[in-house]
Amino acid sequence: MVAALYDNIPTGVGRGRRDLRLGRRELAGVLRKGAAWAVERGLGSARDLEFIEEGGRLEGAEPKEVSERAYERGGAQLGTLGSGNHFAEIQYVDQVLDPVAATALGLAAGQVTITIHSGSRGLGHQVCSDHLKTMLRAAERYGIELPDRQLCCAPLGSPEGRRYLAAMAAAANYAFANRQVMTHWVRESFASALADGAAAGIEVVYDVCHNIAKFETFELEGRRVRACVHRKGATRAYPPGHPQTPRPYRQVGQPVLIPGDMGRYSYVLVGTEKAYRDTFGSTCHGAGRRMSRHQAKKAARGRDLRRELEERGVVVMAAGMRTIAEEMPEAYKDVAEVVDVVERAGISRTVARLRPIGVIKG
Repeated sequence: MVAALYDNIPTGVGRGRRDLRLGRRELAGVLRKGAAWAVERGLGSARDLEFIEEGGRLEGAEPKEVSERAYERGGAQLGTLGSGNHFAEIQYVDQVLDPVAATALGLAAGQVTITIHSGSRGLGHQVCSDHLKTMLRAAERYGIELPDRQLCCAPLGSPEGRRYLAAMAAAANYAFANRQVMTHWVRESFASALADGAAAGIEVVYDVCHNIAKFETFELEGRRVRACVHRKGATRAYPPGHPQTPRPYRQVGQPVLIPGDMGRYSYVLVGTEKAYRDTFGSTCHGAGRRMSRHQAKKAARGRDLRRELEERGVVVMAAGMRTIAEEMPEAYKDVAEVVDVVERAGISRTVARLRPIGVIKG
């Protein structure tokens, strides 16, 4: 199964599938339509879109604000994982901690799940690089003092701010489409490795962003306010009853996905009313590193990490040993402790724990 995933979903820097190469016009369609672009081409179903944040498309995307270099990088990378901490992981539900919420999300003990972590790839990276230069000049022009150059910015209503928001929304739509294409290829992988009927049972639980800024509406001091919420290292966690939570989940809250590491476990949670009040409907999005990549590679010297993971029941395929070393389990905090913190803070509620059994990485 892991080999089928590795064959079907390109991993590593710059890699893509030869059967999905997009010209400029097609790529502009991806940047406008997001995940719907993929569904229109038979890469998934319309039902998938119901379980994606914002329906898999941010409004206000403007392909003209995306540079030619970003187009060049994005044309061959749709449907790819990339490198670093991105992954596709086969897991199983080994603990159900909230049976009512788990049932609503379609999760049950012993069930096999697949988690995909990837984003806007080289296109999004290029959008960021292009606009960093613009924002550095803009911050100086508008008299904004920066404690760090990487915090460069411009007023939302300025020409620079509006252009960046339009380009960022386009990159987010590329990310939605990217994950949708990979979802389709996951289904194909299961069908080829097991049987044609295997893909039929694979439903999207949820697709949610992190590291993104978007406009959302909140109640603040008795009035409705539209705010630009920037979630860096964070993800949305809307409460029960919120109209943007998919209807089947509305009584329990929006799903929150918190990956751990490839040797231990990940978690599914749901959002809460407290998060909506106190953190603009936000919670954490992952375990977080406890070692730098350099430290992890140093700690991995002389070890057979593939064998160590196999002894834990986890099969790993990757483009090279460097990535496995950088992403070894000890490089990350214990995500159970992170989940415990956000639950005690009241900004998420734990639903289920997932154990990895197979991983592909770049």
